[in-house]
Amino acid sequence: MANESPFLLTKVECPICKTVNEFETVRVGAYTERDRDTDFCPTEIQWRYPRYQAYNPLAFFAATCSHCYYSREFTKSFKEWKNDSSFRTYRLKTVKEKHLDRLATADSVIKRMGEAVDLSRYPSESAILKLHLAIFDEQLGDHFSQLDLGRFYLRIGWVFRGMGKGDNPDQQFLGGLMVEIDNRCSIMETALKNFRDEVDVLDRHVISHFEADQISSQLQAKMAPFREKFKAELKALRDPVEQVESRIESLNQLIAEYRAATLGGEGTSDGGGFGQYESFAGFLLGLKKGWNGIVVNEQEALRKAIKYYSEAFVEGRGIATGNQQIQAAYLIAELSRRIGDFDGAKQYFNTTIKLGQEFIYQNRQDQSRTALARKILELAMEQGRENMRALKST
Repeated sequence: MANESPFLLTKVECPICKTVNEFETVRVGAYTERDRDTDFCPTEIQWRYPRYQAYNPLAFFAATCSHCYYSREFTKSFKEWKNDSSFRTYRLKTVKEKHLDRLATADSVIKRMGEAVDLSRYPSESAILKLHLAIFDEQLGDHFSQLDLGRFYLRIGWVFRGMGKGDNPDQQFLGGLMVEIDNRCSIMETALKNFRDEVDVLDRHVISHFEADQISSQLQAKMAPFREKFKAELKALRDPVEQVESRIESLNQLIAEYRAATLGGEGTSDGGGFGQYESFAGFLLGLKKGWNGIVVNEQEALRKAIKYYSEAFVEGRGIATGNQQIQAAYLIAELSRRIGDFDGAKQYFNTTIKLGQEFIYQNRQDQSRTALARKILELAMEQGRENMRALKST
């Protein structure tokens, strides 16, 4: 029987509650990928054993403790966490305290997600929930990985995309209209964020202006009465921004509820029930009220992926120069194109092309080292042309 299974079983003690779990890992060669989309999402997966065809391999990407629901990407470092002195010394205590505290709260998001994981009945939905749990736990650390959060949200988007392949023509048409609404809301949010950032920049300039040492005491005395006035005006600018941000959050919630009512949640398999809920989208919407890290469809997942990939790219921490940096820039560009942010996509396609050309030239004597960069550069140029056509048509 074991020979007929595409899985390997690995026992790992949970670092949070000490429960010994037996996690499944997909064997090498258990499935093949026929092709990949332009954001590297596998477009067709063929399992060696047909009985597992309903499973997305991403269902086994994260490991979730059966007792406390602590979740992490199922890597060698997680399997051997006891030997990871950095994790045990600098991260474990904080994450453990926060995880158990959140688990014990009334109507715990962790508990609701963990209890809903059921790979046999809902393999794709469970993959999405486990990835959400891994994101939740990653953010509990004092210094979490922006890159990992981007990777996790991207994979949630991929699972949603696979679940949505069975949409009928009405769903596809209405789904397209919903994407337009999502895109306009995203543009609004970006504009508001840019305005808030500019207010912060102005605030810093004002502070430095009044704290300049080069100004004489006589002139400083004339300036002093204006300092509080500037402070009050800048606060008056910030207050309505916070109110608008709150309204936009409510609008996004309304859009999500509208999508769930009309489509059963874009990206759900058939709009059918999920446990005691009318739909998986409805279940996710309920969770979202307790944690804004929840995404209910592919578009929301891609937006979150862009956010964290972009922050990791700007920060530079965790992204190695060369192939990884080029791939991160490309993903930001391609995901931005997919959600309709054509200006943002243009910027990062140009960055990808520049980084790719420089890397290939610097390593022109090593074809194997530049193979991935050349592939990504080709994709960036092709998708960049698609983006420019879309940009001109808007």
